[in-house]
Amino acid sequence: MTYQKKLSPWIIVRTQPDQQPITVGRYRRRTDAEGHVRVLKQMIPNIELAIIFESGQTAVNKDTVS
Repeated sequence: MTYQKKLSPWIIVRTQPDQQPITVGRYRRRTDAEGHVRVLKQMIPNIELAIIFESGQTAVNKDTVS
């Protein structure tokens, strides 16, 4: 994991059936990620997003936001 990625461990990913998740953005704080999810949900209501905390090499926490 690069230094830049270590600074921003909160990730928003777009989940799609039968496809790899797409990284939408990386954030330093969970509240920043949650705020961006709210804006994206207003702009695109049917989008499926998840907030993930990446610690080291694996994703630790995954919250699906529908």
